Amino acid sequence: MDVDSKSIATAHGEITCLEAGSGEPLVLLHGIGSGAASWQAQLEAFSDRYRVIAWDAPGYGGSAPLGPTAPDARDYAGVLAQFLDAMEVGSCHLVGHSLGALMACSFARRWPDRVRSLLIGDPAAGYGDAGAEIQAQRREGRLGLLDKLGPEGLARERHGNLLSDDAPDWARKRVHDIMARIRPDGYRQAVELLMNGTIHADAAEIDLPVTVVVGGADTVTPPEACRKVAESFANARFEVLPGLGHASYVEGPDLFNAVLAEHLDAAA
Repeated sequence: MDVDSKSIATAHGEITCLEAGSGEPLVLLHGIGSGAASWQAQLEAFSDRYRVIAWDAPGYGGSAPLGPTAPDARDYAGVLAQFLDAMEVGSCHLVGHSLGALMACSFARRWPDRVRSLLIGDPAAGYGDAGAEIQAQRREGRLGLLDKLGPEGLARERHGNLLSDDAPDWARKRVHDIMARIRPDGYRQAVELLMNGTIHADAAEIDLPVTVVVGGADTVTPPEACRKVAESFANARFEVLPGLGHASYVEGPDLFNAVLAEHLDAAA
């Protein structure tokens, strides 16, 4: 399998991505401490049937950051629309993990005709309804650690939070190495998205069938919180992947990919 690394000119600016295969587009959106490279197992597993595209969100990899200092999900969704236009993707199967779930749901709400199916993994609900005091605490916690330690130190301290206690060493290394490459400008904007986000509001306006999946050992977005996200959709299937942590698609690609394959087959 050949995975192409690309830099795509959009109306927003350059967006970098990884692409493999051909067929119906399958678009993958990573979370706050990650990047396109985290989807390696999905690029490998699905490129024989789909055109698999994993982007670097604005401010990640080589992708241009957003203009607003405190963007919300609509800003990321708008860039995604421009990116898909530039890639000549009219509609796609859309997968969003963690913070990427906020982006995916905002996009699906605004452009439902461009989404053939939607799967969200270990979704971040956002703190948009949590109140200013909690938002300030969460913001300071994340940005204070970044300011103190930098990307490498942040990865060293936090990568283990995304995995189960039993995660294999190769998964720990992959999550660590990708997190260590985050850009402070993009991470700061992504923290603001997390503070402003309200996935439940977007989910309530999405009519298409949705699959919500979560690792059973996820302590970042625990299964019960993800179940509540699933209940916000009009039509959602909820799956728990036993023993996996927050980065479920990295730690347990076979389990995650089996659910994704079943989801895609049902949408065919």
